[in-house]
Amino acid sequence: MLTVALYQGPESAGVPANLASIGAAAARAAAAGAQILITPEMSATGYNIGSLIAQLAEPTDGSIFQAVADVARRNGIAVVYGFPESNGDRLPYNSIQVVDGDGKSVTTYRKTHLFGSDRTYFTPGDRWIEQFELDGVRCGLLICYDVEFPENVRAHADSGTELLIVPTGLMDPYGHVATHMVPTRAYESQLFIAYVNRVGTEGELTYCGLSCAIAPDGTELARAGRGEELLVVDIDPGQLAKSRAENTHLDDRRRDLYRSIR
Repeated sequence: MLTVALYQGPESAGVPANLASIGAAAARAAAAGAQILITPEMSATGYNIGSLIAQLAEPTDGSIFQAVADVARRNGIAVVYGFPESNGDRLPYNSIQVVDGDGKSVTTYRKTHLFGSDRTYFTPGDRWIEQFELDGVRCGLLICYDVEFPENVRAHADSGTELLIVPTGLMDPYGHVATHMVPTRAYESQLFIAYVNRVGTEGELTYCGLSCAIAPDGTELARAGRGEELLVVDIDPGQLAKSRAENTHLDDRRRDLYRSIR
């Protein structure tokens, strides 16, 4: 059993304030018994911040990492956070990094499918499947728009992902992605999904909240509203095995008929 905390927030207020909010959420999550805290896309810096993205970009061992690592060590909890990752002379990556409860970097994932203005400020990642193990549960990583492509989620299912972690920056009027598409992805690929959104307003964007944890049978384990919120859920591998035994979509595929179409 893995206990997971989903932090819907913070409202973007600059790096120091964002890191303080992540720290406070980590303390609450640890007190609730969670082993991992998931925060939204670009949670450390803000998402819709234009040219500040390049100014705030840093390597995976930069000052933001050091601050999050301290939060993780202090609370004994793994943390997933979003930040702009520097990329030499090229545009930065839209990245998430996983830090374990000892403050060590576990893995980093770079958003592969760029949406809208993402293409102006970021370089797309080129590594498709990124995973890590936590307390016997294999976790996979996507970011926001990535989950809207069924190929991505199915590839995770085929690679053994049991819990798919998706930090996001979903804005109005796209709330249907959180309420309809994400549960569909969990059901059709038979895995747990933790979809963790931002809140508030940045520039012309208003984030719609609606963070959720979805079981493999498509049911909601937890659902947030539109404000700052911390959800805590249990991920049970036994529930995954039961769902896959009853809903045999993965086994029933006609691979003999499928072929690549480009």
